[in-house]
Order: sequence, then C-alpha cells, then structure tokens
Amino acid sequence: MTDTLYSRLGGAEAIARIASDLVDNHIANPLIGKRFAGSDAIAMKKKAADFFSMGSGGPNNYDGLDMLSAHKHMNISDNEYMAAVDDLMKALTNAEVGDHEKAEVLYIFHTLRPDVVGV
Repeated sequence: MTDTLYSRLGGAEAIARIASDLVDNHIANPLIGKRFAGSDAIAMKKKAADFFSMGSGGPNNYDGLDMLSAHKHMNISDNEYMAAVDDLMKALTNAEVGDHEKAEVLYIFHTLRPDVVGV
C-alpha cells in the first residue's frame, strides 16, 4: 500500500506551513494580492490547510465553500489562476516537496480550474 499524498507532503504541520506560505504568497502577489485586501489571513490559512489536508487524503474536514461557490462572480482570469498556481509551486518548493508530489498537487489544482476561472 502506498502512502497518501498527505503523508508524503509531511502531514499536518508541513501542510499548515505550505498553506501559510501559499496565503502569504497570494497576498504579496502583485497580480492577485488586491483580491485578498481586507481578508482575515489567519482564517484563510486555516481553511487552506484544511482544504489541502482533506484533498490530499488527510484527516482534516474542510467545512468551507466548494470551489465553484467560493469563486462564483469573481470572474478570475487565466492569468490570475496561473499566478495563484505559481504561488502554490513556490510554497511547495519552499517546503522542499519532491517533484512527484508537486506534480500530483498540480494535477489536483488543474482539475479545480473549471470551478474557478471565469465563473
């Protein structure tokens, strides 16, 4: 039996750090940072960690909105989505995540694209 992506990413603590870096990267990103103005960064980091944990086979329950509901009427562009994905890749690199795991995470985020871009 193979380990879950959750365990290969390092479990709860590592995913919390990745989620924290991801949110920080989004806020600092000149292309998408304005979308996060006035947001509760601590709450966003918790939601991102829960989402990431559940989506990678971990024990956390994500109780936030589904991706379509969360992004509806935001009219997110392809460029903004790619900027967010770049932020994610930076967070994974910072956490020294391996290429295989990065590819798995990238695939998951690719499957979410239709519920985020242009809705």
